[in-house]
Amino acid sequence: MAFSSRLLSKSRQLCGNGVILQQDRVIPVRYFAKEASRPVLKGDEMLKNIFLDVKKKFETALGILRKEKITIDPEDPASVSQYAKVMKTIREKADLFSESQRIKHTIQTRTQDILDARTYLLTLKEIRIKRGLTDELGAEAMMMDALEKVEKELKKPLLRSDKKGMAVLMAEFEKINQKLGIRKEDLPKYEEQLELKKAKAQLEELKKDALEAMETQKKREEFKDEAMVDVKSLDIRNFI
Repeated sequence: MAFSSRLLSKSRQLCGNGVILQQDRVIPVRYFAKEASRPVLKGDEMLKNIFLDVKKKFETALGILRKEKITIDPEDPASVSQYAKVMKTIREKADLFSESQRIKHTIQTRTQDILDARTYLLTLKEIRIKRGLTDELGAEAMMMDALEKVEKELKKPLLRSDKKGMAVLMAEFEKINQKLGIRKEDLPKYEEQLELKKAKAQLEELKKDALEAMETQKKREEFKDEAMVDVKSLDIRNFI
C-alpha cells in the first residue's frame, strides 16, 4: 500500500516537533543563496551556522531512526519505553535538551529578571500549564500558602534578593517536600517518568497521524478494496 509519502511526512513532523525543531527559528532558504557581488557579513555567517547545526542534528536523528525499531503502540509500556530510549539516544548524539533540561532552561530564561517570590511562583505555574504538566500532588497551592505565611510574618512582599526571607521560605518548601515524600535523590526517577510520559504522547500522535494517512489513502479508488493494516505492524524505518 502506498502509505509511504504521508507517513514519511508525518514521522518527520513528529521528529521535528518533538526533538529537532525546538529551535524556534525559521530561516528562509534565500539567506543562503550564493551572491557573488555581496560581501559575507557576520549575520550571514551566524545564520549559516545555525542552518548547518540544525541540519546536522536532523540528519543525526534520521540516521538513528533508520536503525532503531519503533512500535507504534502507545498502550504498550514496552513500546513506550523503547521509543523513549530511542529519543534519549537521539538527544545524546545530537546534543539536544531532554524535557526536564528544556523546562529548566525555560524557567531560567523566564524568571531571571523577576524580583519577587510571588511572581516567580506564578510564572512557574504558567510554565507548567504551557508544558502540559499536571500538579497532581497540589504542591503549588501548598507553596503559595507557605509564601503567604512568610509574607505575613514579614509584613511585606518577599523579594528574591531578601536572603533571610528566602531562607525561611526555602525551609517551608522543604517541609512541603517531606510531607509529599519528594526527595532530591529521586529526581532522576521523576525525570525518567517525565520522558516516558512525553514518549507516550508522541506515540499517540504518531498513531493518530498514521491512521489518518491510511484513511485518506483508502478513499482513493485504487485502494478502496484493501484492508487497513494494524498500525502496530508498521515499521517506521521503511518510510524514512
